[in-house]
Amino acid sequence: MRHLFFTFFIFLPSLLFAQSAQTATGLPVQEEKVKTIFDALEEPGWGKGEVVIHQSDAIRQLVGARKHGANVEQTDGDSFLILDGFRTQVFSGNNQRLSKDEAFDKEKKIKELFPDLTTYVTYTAPFWRLRVGDYRTHEEAYHVLRQLSVSFPSFAKEMYIVKEKIRIPLY
Repeated sequence: MRHLFFTFFIFLPSLLFAQSAQTATGLPVQEEKVKTIFDALEEPGWGKGEVVIHQSDAIRQLVGARKHGANVEQTDGDSFLILDGFRTQVFSGNNQRLSKDEAFDKEKKIKELFPDLTTYVTYTAPFWRLRVGDYRTHEEAYHVLRQLSVSFPSFAKEMYIVKEKIRIPLY
C-alpha cells in the first residue's frame, strides 16, 4: 500500500505538467492549423463528393507562400502586390507648357468612356506620360490598346505597350 502512495506522488507532478495549455475558462487550448486550399478541397461535406489530392509535401508547403522579392504596397488601407507587367501608353509629351494639360485632358476623356480603367499620369523630366492599366501579360495590354484606338482614333498613332511595374490589388 505504501508503494502505491509513493508511486502516485512521484508521478503526480509529471501528470499535472503533461496537461495541455488551458484558457482562463479552464478549457484546453487547441492549436489552429493553417487551412490551405488543399484542406478545403479534401474536407468532407454533404453533397460535395470526395476529393483526393496526390502530391508531394513540397508542393503543399509552397502553395500560399509569397515569392521572395515580391513587394506589397499599402495605400489608404488598400494593399497592392507590385510585379513586373505591362501598361498601355496613350500619351507622352515633352512640351512643358502643353503636355501636362494634354495628359490630364486625355485621361479625363478615357475615364468618361472607360471608368473601370486605372490611369497613371506621371512626370519624368522632361516627359509627361499617360499610361493605362495593370496587366500581367502583353496580350491583355494589347486588347485594351485595340479598344482605346477604336474609341479614340486620334490617340492611336502614339499608343503602344510598355513594360513596367504594375499594381495588383490584394483582397
